[in-house]
Amino acid sequence: MIQNPILQGFNPDPSICKVNQDYYVATSTFEWFPGVQIHHSRDLVNWRLLGHALQEKRLLNLQGIPSSGGVWAPALSFHDGLFYLCYTVVHQHEAATKDTPNFLIASPSIDGPWSDPVFINSSGFDPSLFHDDDGKKYWLNMVWDHRPGKHPFYGIVLQEYDPQTQSLIGKSKMIFKGSTLGLTEGPHLYKRNGFYYLLTAEGGTEYEHAVSLARSTELAGPYEIHPQNPILTSSGKPELKLQKAGHASLIETKDNQWYMTHLCGRPIPGTNKCNLGRETAIQKVEWRDDDWLYLTNGGNEPDEQVQPPPLEPCPWDELPNLLPFDSPHFAIPRGPSSSVMIEPDGLTLVGMESLESNFEQAMLARRLTTQRLTATTKLSFQPENFQQMAGLAAYYNTYLFHYLYLSNDEERGLCLQIHSCDDGSSTFPLGPEIVPVASGSIYLQAIFDDSSLEFQFSQDGEYFKKVGPTLDASILSDDHGKHWGFTGSFIALACQDLSGNKLPAFFHYLETIPNES
Repeated sequence: MIQNPILQGFNPDPSICKVNQDYYVATSTFEWFPGVQIHHSRDLVNWRLLGHALQEKRLLNLQGIPSSGGVWAPALSFHDGLFYLCYTVVHQHEAATKDTPNFLIASPSIDGPWSDPVFINSSGFDPSLFHDDDGKKYWLNMVWDHRPGKHPFYGIVLQEYDPQTQSLIGKSKMIFKGSTLGLTEGPHLYKRNGFYYLLTAEGGTEYEHAVSLARSTELAGPYEIHPQNPILTSSGKPELKLQKAGHASLIETKDNQWYMTHLCGRPIPGTNKCNLGRETAIQKVEWRDDDWLYLTNGGNEPDEQVQPPPLEPCPWDELPNLLPFDSPHFAIPRGPSSSVMIEPDGLTLVGMESLESNFEQAMLARRLTTQRLTATTKLSFQPENFQQMAGLAAYYNTYLFHYLYLSNDEERGLCLQIHSCDDGSSTFPLGPEIVPVASGSIYLQAIFDDSSLEFQFSQDGEYFKKVGPTLDASILSDDHGKHWGFTGSFIALACQDLSGNKLPAFFHYLETIPNES
């Protein structure tokens, strides 16, 4: 059976694509570099992280991007021997207006090299490219309306794309204003049995999220809405393990079976907070005699277990608890960054700006994929003053984190402190009771247990001692605070030098061990 979610941890807005026997899913990465994670499967059951599409500075430069800005909702497609990837790079998103330049790149191979980004438009976000059977291509995106008294999700617009000039031609056409669910975004077009099918995300990407389907015999509409819309949602069903179901895309297997990838969230038990972020799941769907698409489970709610297609099983090696630092599972906020140096025996971080900075942080981080986990690192660092810090963070974004760090106090010498940031408000849970340590060679540990987070340290790697109080891990989620957040929790190695002297810290490894439920 397929076990959902198929991509655990922060992997939202999945766009699925099939080429021969290979299935690929592209997901949003927001302010994290490299951009656009691409996972690969041959059986829809077993998935591996293949790499990233936007892994060079010529393709993506995120410096200055706000939290949860950056790369939104990539759309991956394959036609006539080329992969196409559409995406938005959001420059700001919390004001009435939004700055949302949309780009297109292409490559003959999923591994690249990808072409230089071509700017297409900036009228909204969530672009996709539809390849019609007459050879023409069409660009879709939602349109953002900043005017007072208007619905900001104005609708879905369509315009022809010319591959020769790499630009839009003709006039744009508003083809769909959405259903009564509203907040219409994430458009994908499909053609089958003489109908154009428009799949959209609606209801907002929280607990009312949903997948809507509409169809038309004409590309430009009018589009009629599915008689049992929405075709997928978790809304109003708090007992479901998979919440926030929405933002979907479709794929057909070689034996004409259909599946739908979609995002979902798994709340920490006893809360409505999904600190793993929005993840990717998959459902089996079927076309019925009325030429409408339905879930095969007979309803419109997501299943945790799904019948796989009759494909040859293709399992991948399990990820080890200790990954090399050059693994694609590591990411840098607002990269690329010259302050992150991966070496044969470990990782050097050259001290840069604070964890609240939208510019250059010296950080390398790995997604949290389970709510119960122990993360351990060994740090070698010789700070000379209190402005020089390095350590281990449970990190969501610049507004939400818990950070255990080694620094130097002018009175007490080498010491540990904790910095917590809750919706942009900083506290230091140890207060003046900083913890003196004997050496700058030290082991740091973070233990996640659902909503609880504890930090520990050790000088010898054997005996660990708790540092500070038990902290609230649930704040590290989309669902906490007044700022919009669309990412997920990370386990981060970080180094700051607020004096500007760029003192480096060396991390020997990062080990992550899931704890039994």
